[in-house]
Amino acid sequence: MALLDVKNISYSYDGMVNVLSDVSLSVTEGSIVGLVGPNGSGKSTLIKNIFDLVRLQSGSLRVGGHEHASAEAKSMGMYLSSNDYLPEFLTAREYLSLMGNMFAVDVDDAAARELFRTFSMEGRYDHLIEDYSHGMRKKTQLVSSLVMRRPLTVVDETLNGIDLEALHLCEKEFKRVRDEGRSILLCTHDFSVLERLADRIVFLDLGTVVCDEPTADLMAEYGSVATMVFDHLGSDQR
Repeated sequence: MALLDVKNISYSYDGMVNVLSDVSLSVTEGSIVGLVGPNGSGKSTLIKNIFDLVRLQSGSLRVGGHEHASAEAKSMGMYLSSNDYLPEFLTAREYLSLMGNMFAVDVDDAAARELFRTFSMEGRYDHLIEDYSHGMRKKTQLVSSLVMRRPLTVVDETLNGIDLEALHLCEKEFKRVRDEGRSILLCTHDFSVLERLADRIVFLDLGTVVCDEPTADLMAEYGSVATMVFDHLGSDQR
């Protein structure tokens, strides 16, 4: 079943040039889908459409069978943005409590504290976020998603800025999330991560879907995701 169903989405900021042009894709339950593309390809605009952060101009978006702007759809998805903007006046415990209230989730403080320890942030759970480094803020975003455990998590370059050990731990946790039947749309320029994690990869360029294939098939044809992407970009006259 398609947990996220995107059909024929087009979007323009100025009413003239489409940032997205007839984009369709789906994320099935219990899967990790990689979203790749150069800067300006429309990835962030697509994500903003999914989470109703911009008004849908054409096409349709459904999450768990619900229209994307409905309360039911919004309760099913969590968006981890590329920036590290978090409420600095809160502690991590308070931030997770706030997120739990938003998603009607009873936050397991013991589990959250253990994740902080696992991500090398032991003892910082009750510290103000304003005292966190960039990497710690990114890891706090990731911990929040692992605690909330929404059916759909969209990760937009959130892995940038974390250390290698934390990245390895994230990969293990993301696999566990998938094994539970939940899904992740993972937007990243780290193609090696997608080769290890993603069940399929969607390649977006100039607002259109260039490729939407199982990762194993892409690897068999091109040898690497990077080769697939750069072959296209090199041959594109733009």
